Amino acid sequence: MDVNCGSYLKDHTKSAVDQKKLKVSKIDRALHNLFSVRMRLGLFDGNPLNQPYGTIGPDQVCSQLHQALALEAAQDGIVLLKNSGRLLPLPKAKAISLAVIGPHANALEALLGNYHGPPCKSITPLEALQGYAKNINYHPGCDSVKCPQAAFDEASGTAKEADYVVLIVGLDQSQEREELDRLHLGLPGQQQELISSVAKVAKKPVILVILSGGPVDISFAKHNKNIGSILWAGYPGEAGGIALAEIIFGEHNPGGRLPMAWYTEDYVKMPMTDMRMRCEPKTGYPGRTYRFYTGKKVFDFGYGLSYSNYVYKFSSAASQNKLYLNESSISPTAKSSDSGRYQLVQDLGGEFCEKKKLSVRVRVHNHGEMVGKHPVLLFVGEKKPKNGRPMKQLVGFKSVILSAGERAEIEFDLNPCEHLSHANEEGLMAVEEGSYFLGVGDAKYPLDIVV
Repeated sequence: MDVNCGSYLKDHTKSAVDQKKLKVSKIDRALHNLFSVRMRLGLFDGNPLNQPYGTIGPDQVCSQLHQALALEAAQDGIVLLKNSGRLLPLPKAKAISLAVIGPHANALEALLGNYHGPPCKSITPLEALQGYAKNINYHPGCDSVKCPQAAFDEASGTAKEADYVVLIVGLDQSQEREELDRLHLGLPGQQQELISSVAKVAKKPVILVILSGGPVDISFAKHNKNIGSILWAGYPGEAGGIALAEIIFGEHNPGGRLPMAWYTEDYVKMPMTDMRMRCEPKTGYPGRTYRFYTGKKVFDFGYGLSYSNYVYKFSSAASQNKLYLNESSISPTAKSSDSGRYQLVQDLGGEFCEKKKLSVRVRVHNHGEMVGKHPVLLFVGEKKPKNGRPMKQLVGFKSVILSAGERAEIEFDLNPCEHLSHANEEGLMAVEEGSYFLGVGDAKYPLDIVV
C-alpha cells in the first residue's frame, strides 16, 4: 500500500513540540543501539580490561588479515561504469607518464567517509598510483571539493604533457552526511567544467574516478567521447587508494555493482518529502527506486562492468515454465480483482510455500582474459506490470570467482510467497496470476504463475 509520507510529515511537524519529539526519538534510537553494542562487548560488567574484548589493541585491529580484508572490501566495492575502447586497464610500463588531477587525487580523509576510526595505513590515490608510473605530475584542480574556482589552465597544462590522465573528483562530508542534504545531483562547484576542459586537451580519453556516497548525475561524462573510463569508488576506506591503483593498472578485475540507481538532475524536481514508491502517470510522478521509477536514469541499480565479458544461461528454473498454486486440495480459494486472480500469502501458509519452492540454476561463463570475482544478480519481473506492481525486483545474488574461460553453475532457491509476491492495495502480500520472467543480465527465463 502506498503511504504519502509528505502529508504525514506535514501533519507531524507543525509545531516546535512535535519537532522536539522527533529529535528525541532519534536520540533514543541512537542511545539504544549504542548501549546494545556496549552490553554485547561486556562494558557494563566491571573492568573492561577483564572482559574478552577488553584488550583488543592496534596489533589486532591492524593485523595483516584485517588489512587484507579492508583491501578486499575496497576492491569489491569499486564499480566500473564506463570503459570505451577498453581503455582500462592501463599498460604496466614504468616509462609511461601519468597526470593525476582533481581535489580527491591526494585525499586521505575523504576515502574514509564517516563513522570511522584512525586508519592503520594512510595511502592516497596519488601515492598508490606512484607505484605504477615513475613520471607522475599532480595538480588538485580545485582548492577543495566545493571547487568554487577551478585552475583550468594549470590543470590542462598538466594533462597535455601526460600519456594518460586520471581525474579523481566527487563529494565528501562537506557535501553529504547526516543532517546535511544535497540540493542537487551534480558535482559541486566547477568540477564538471574542470573535467571537461582537461578531457578536451588530453592526448587520450581520460579516466574519471568518482568518490561519493550517493548518486551523481554525470550524464555529461557518460556521453563524452574524451572520457574513456569511469570508476565509482564510494568512500572505499583506508585501502581505497591501493584498490583504485590496482584496478586502473589491471592488478584486480573490477566486479562491483551499483547499490542504487543513479538519477538525472530532474529527479530532484519532485518534492523529497513525497515518498510514494509507485509512479502516477496522470500527474507525471515518476515513482521511487529501480522497482518503480519511470524517469530518466544515468545508470541503473545493479549496473557494473568488468574487464571480462560474462555470459549467462538458465540451465533450469522449474520442471516447466508454469508455477501452479491451485493444484492440490489444500490450496486456498483464489481471489479476484480488476487486475486478475491472486492468492494472499497469509492464506497459503508457510508449509505450502516451502513445497512450491523453485530451484533456479544459472550457468556463468567468463569469456575474458582475466580472473574475476563476479556478482550474479537474479531479478524477477512481470512482462506487462499493472496495478502498481514493480517492473522488476532483485530476488537473489551470489558471487563467483572465475578464471579466464572458466564456467560455473549457480543455484538460487526461490520461495514464491517471498520472492514472487508484492504488496497489494490493501497492504497485504499477494501472489498474482500472470506472465513473469526471471532475469540475469541479458538472459531471461519465462515463468507463468497460475492461481
